[in-house]
Amino acid sequence: MDRPTLVSERRIVDFRQDDERHWIAVLECGHTQHVRHTPPWEVRPWVTTAEGRAQRLGTWLPCRYCAAAEHRS
Repeated sequence: MDRPTLVSERRIVDFRQDDERHWIAVLECGHTQHVRHTPPWEVRPWVTTAEGRAQRLGTWLPCRYCAAAEHRS
C-alpha cells in the first residue's frame, strides 16, 4: 500500500475495547482512535465483527496526536 498524502495518517496495527466496550484502533505510532459504529453519525459496520476488524488491519487512519505534533513543528 502506498503511503497516504496526509503525513498524519498511520496504519492500524490492532484493536482493543475500552471500559464501555467501544472499539479502539491502535495505530502504528502507538496512539489510539475510537472506531465506533453509531449510525447515522459514524457508519462503520465493519467494527462490529472480528472479521471486519481483521480486514482493516494495515489500513490508514488519521492520528490527531501526530497531526498536532506535526503542526507544532
